[in-house]
Amino acid sequence: MSISRRDFLAQTALTAAGLKLASAAGTPEQKSEGSGGPSGGKPVIICKQTGAQSIDAAYAMLLRGDDTLDAVLHVLKTQEDDPNDDTVGLGGLPNEEGEVELDSCCMHGPTRRAGSVAAVKNIKNVCLVARDVMLHTGHVMLAGEGAQRFAVAMGYPKENLLTERSRKIWLLWKEHHSDQDWWGPGPSDPNWKPPSQTPTGRLLSPELREKQIRKLEAVAADLGIEPEFRLHAIRRVLFPPTGTIHCSVVNAKGEMSGGTTTSGLAWKLPGRVGDSPVLGAGSWTDQDVGSAGATGSGEENLKLVGAHTIVENMRKGMSPLEAGMDALKRIARNHNNDMTRLRYVDMVFYILRKDGAYAGVSLWSGRPERHQNFAVHDGTKRLEKTVALFEGASIDWPEEPKLPPGD
Repeated sequence: MSISRRDFLAQTALTAAGLKLASAAGTPEQKSEGSGGPSGGKPVIICKQTGAQSIDAAYAMLLRGDDTLDAVLHVLKTQEDDPNDDTVGLGGLPNEEGEVELDSCCMHGPTRRAGSVAAVKNIKNVCLVARDVMLHTGHVMLAGEGAQRFAVAMGYPKENLLTERSRKIWLLWKEHHSDQDWWGPGPSDPNWKPPSQTPTGRLLSPELREKQIRKLEAVAADLGIEPEFRLHAIRRVLFPPTGTIHCSVVNAKGEMSGGTTTSGLAWKLPGRVGDSPVLGAGSWTDQDVGSAGATGSGEENLKLVGAHTIVENMRKGMSPLEAGMDALKRIARNHNNDMTRLRYVDMVFYILRKDGAYAGVSLWSGRPERHQNFAVHDGTKRLEKTVALFEGASIDWPEEPKLPPGD
């Protein structure tokens, strides 16, 4: 993957742009983007946009009668196997100590069973390990060393998940963030102050951003990062990805499954577990109602139990779009609708009802030139824009370090 300098500077300059409600341009009910009606008995798959490379094959599995969970796991495993996807599985960006820790969960609607693993090292396909926890144990979740031992006992090979490319990005992050990490309060802390209110905090001007990028490019060159990949690596340093892919599926008989897998926050504290492996937060499937999952700010979603909240909203009669927008409004409520704090939060929910109706919603719309979207397959594969609560792009937290005065 490569990105031009012009596009990179345009993207970084727009991260703080736009703080108005998306409803100013039309209420969710007025928007057709990001939502779809009943499928008329056809299978439907929804997932994060990165899953678009595998949903054709997953859809073919559903057409020939394969189990819905097998289709979900095909989408998740494809991303775990892809070393170029640095948000899950092999090549996932590591914690602050350079170790890749993976989380995953899955739910099988027809049998109402579930499995989950958290903080797993050295095992690539944790989505399959989560399935095996469901199939071969009396437990629902295994974590850490115990989950790894279980995986080895089930025949999964131990392997180094830190690819040469992700290792170099981690070294670039260490060079640049020697005093910036996940220690200290975040936006949820009552005493937290945004960077613009700290003695030295301020958003970088385009000139300072360009200078920062040039310095990082020099470090990237010293680390041996390929020229065509340097801007991508720098973006990973300045704007750490939250990772994750979710997939929900319904077949022609109305049988459902869902699952989520992730390498979690890049540069996180060792042992950190987000929402992805937590049933009801990162993923939730109820065979009677629907399935939902999330990517984005895991800590925020854990406090909301977003996937379960959305499915329960649909049980009460809300449409997928209404159910998702209600969950996003609860996130805003948790921060007292303080836009200064909310601009450091992001969330995308993927919602599928049993009849095939679906929606993709996001807290923020994204950059003007790159709206947040999700993948859909109901006989035709496509990307659709999410319906957003707020217009504009969020700012990643922790915020990128500032250049010292005069540097």
